[in-house]
Amino acid sequence: MSGLVLKLAPNERVLINGAVIENGDRRSRIAIKTPNVNVLRLRDAIHPDKAATPVSRACYIAQLILSGDAEPGQGRQQLLVAIEQLSQVFEDRDSRLLLADATQAAIEENPYQAMRKLRELLPREARLFAAAAG
Repeated sequence: MSGLVLKLAPNERVLINGAVIENGDRRSRIAIKTPNVNVLRLRDAIHPDKAATPVSRACYIAQLILSGDAEPGQGRQQLLVAIEQLSQVFEDRDSRLLLADATQAAIEENPYQAMRKLRELLPREARLFAAAAG
């Protein structure tokens, strides 16, 4: 994630390589210059209780790798298995492209990008569940 610029709202928190950093009272920008830094905005974090669907669980696995709460190799393997399971359900072209991108990001040891791509599936998953219930 070299060259990443974070734009933080007042009092916003971000996790950088396992350390929680809180912004002050004003908006600010932080430039991350070191490559391969794990960054997670805490407002984007998924609470364990909210990881109740297949897509949210896959996102949560990526989040655990990002936060350092999962061993990277084992977490990556779990993430790849979760993505493979999702590919059995999401059959449309756009979803398949997102899953392919998430897979590539996981293989390249970039859990942030994998999580970003998987998060794009959350609304589609909600529609599938709504259609099945209705």
